[in-house]
Amino acid sequence: MNPGKYQISTSLTSFNIETAAPVLDISPKASSKVHHLPPSIWKRMVGEANNPLDQAIERSRDFFFREQLPGGYWWAELESNVTITAEYIMLFHFLGMVDKVRERKLANYILSKQTAEGFWTLWYNGPGDLSTTIEAYFALKLAGYPAEHEAMVKAREFILANGGILKSRVFTKIFLAMFGEFSWLGVPSMPVELMLLPDWAYLNVYEFSSWARATIIPLSLVMAERPVCKVPPWARVQELYLRPPRPIDYTFTKEDGIFTLKNFFIGVDHLLKVYESSPIRPFKKKAIATTEQWILEHQESTGDWGGIQPAMLNSILALHCLGYANDHPAIAKGLEALANFCIEDEESIVLQSCVSPVWDTALALVAMQEAGVPTDHPALVKAAKWLLDLEVRRKGDWQVKSPELEPGGWAFEFLNDWYPDVDDSGFVIMAIKNIKATDSKHKEQAIKRGIAWCLGMQSQNGGWGAFDKDNTKHMLNKIPFADLEALIDPPTADLTGRMLELMGNFNYSKNNPIAVRALEFIKKEQEPEGPWWGRWGVNYIYGSWSVLCGLEAIGEDMTLPYIKKAVNWFKSKQNIDGGWGEVCESYFDRSLMGSGPSTASQTAWALLALIAAGEVNSQAAARGIDYLLSHQKQDGTWDEDAFTGTGFPKFFMIKYHIYRNCFPLTALGKYRRLTGGEAKQKQ
Repeated sequence: MNPGKYQISTSLTSFNIETAAPVLDISPKASSKVHHLPPSIWKRMVGEANNPLDQAIERSRDFFFREQLPGGYWWAELESNVTITAEYIMLFHFLGMVDKVRERKLANYILSKQTAEGFWTLWYNGPGDLSTTIEAYFALKLAGYPAEHEAMVKAREFILANGGILKSRVFTKIFLAMFGEFSWLGVPSMPVELMLLPDWAYLNVYEFSSWARATIIPLSLVMAERPVCKVPPWARVQELYLRPPRPIDYTFTKEDGIFTLKNFFIGVDHLLKVYESSPIRPFKKKAIATTEQWILEHQESTGDWGGIQPAMLNSILALHCLGYANDHPAIAKGLEALANFCIEDEESIVLQSCVSPVWDTALALVAMQEAGVPTDHPALVKAAKWLLDLEVRRKGDWQVKSPELEPGGWAFEFLNDWYPDVDDSGFVIMAIKNIKATDSKHKEQAIKRGIAWCLGMQSQNGGWGAFDKDNTKHMLNKIPFADLEALIDPPTADLTGRMLELMGNFNYSKNNPIAVRALEFIKKEQEPEGPWWGRWGVNYIYGSWSVLCGLEAIGEDMTLPYIKKAVNWFKSKQNIDGGWGEVCESYFDRSLMGSGPSTASQTAWALLALIAAGEVNSQAAARGIDYLLSHQKQDGTWDEDAFTGTGFPKFFMIKYHIYRNCFPLTALGKYRRLTGGEAKQKQ
């Protein structure tokens, strides 16, 4: 899919995601304060590039000028897998509001992602995924595709060869149960009464990660109601069972051994099912009312819940189960918010799992500054103002564990005030630090609040999670419901590296108690081979880039043995073509860490890591720069099919369409700045 051909659909207007702002004047008169730039750099910026490095930076910089949207921000597609769009089709059938024209376009997108073998994957060139293929198959049947259609035949063969519906994941079974194609008895329990547990209870809803919480709370209400929307015979998918299911098929597979945590929770689930089948549930009514109120309170003014498709879709389903009409303001606004996540062209519609304008804009701002664009350039000033206007000033779910902390920071999306995160916040603060602001006092105060909020989110072990503090009850990933292994948001090395980088950029000492604890956490998390695991990007290349940049910024001695070990690991993983790459399979197989075909984004991460470690003049860096220069297209962009971002490692991978362009520009610009402007001859 070429996102340049797609429209972002909104209720108010439609605009092309690739539409450029008017061509911006970057001549000296456009900035009255360019004296801080070396004359040679400024000369190259205005179009007189005289070597391949300068030319590449100029082309990429001009691409970002073209891509800046009229509001001042950057926003590119966030691609995931087809379950997001398939569930959108299911939602409209469940609500009884099918639009056949839009459904056809949604189905077209799903079919466009089917592989030649007949299955659907979780990432580009990945293995076939059973649950994804089942959801795509069911959505296509709802859209009118018969079982005899060639695409359906091939998909069904794959599904049956891999165990059929009974082997699918929990969320797939829930969607099938809603349409009577799977028994609710086979769905792990998540009793709605969980909402009544106080915050101090060992297990309560605030021990789940923000994304799990925003998804599970409304889903628990749906599961309490156990709705069934019968579909016509032609849309049923009973052919996806190897044989008619028996009661024993709805039980969960135990681990070897008697006294394991997973087996314990399977036993608990059996007891909960007995309770849920009882006509006497004294707290159910109160729990449903509490859940309903929570859902309504957590809806943003734009209609979003949690800024992610699962939370939004499940909240709409929950309210529908409570009898809310489709035109009720809460549901109508929720549907409008989902529509705003859609990318549409003449033939297809894809629903994104999330949108990333704040993240994209911060990344683009950093890249443009490294490219030498003056910090008072109108394009950068406008982008910084846009970001400042989106500062979060309301307390969210994070306050449960940090009640004394004042709000600040930024979220990932256009509006998600309940869930700012430290990664976006840290990157935004660093991106706007040196940019001239139209309101300097506002900028200064926002940065001060953002830093205080970020540092206040440090967990007891010295690291940072993304959205919550001390969200570390790993046992939750052992309950039957947790087959995605993503119910918690524990501290990770990549986010901790980002916080060290933030502190270093604002002159915090490495002897600061917060930094000391963070450094201890980083050292404990290092892998024996030298790198760090990446939670939010693929994988060890991403994690190690974030850590090394943080260590350099905070003032760590970059010649220390543990850092040299990471540097040597990077050099050992460089491909013959000079680039770096890492496949998503490295989350399953450690032998694949740092291994894979070269990509633009991962090569840039490796380069930035080496530069941070003092290796800017190394042969490895020169070869990496040469890879980026030789693979850039004439329009200033790079091609990249690989998914290099993560939602949930292993089970939900992301392709940020901005990554392949913003990170190479950042690396090229920083390399030029530190080497004096010439790409060194590779050895």
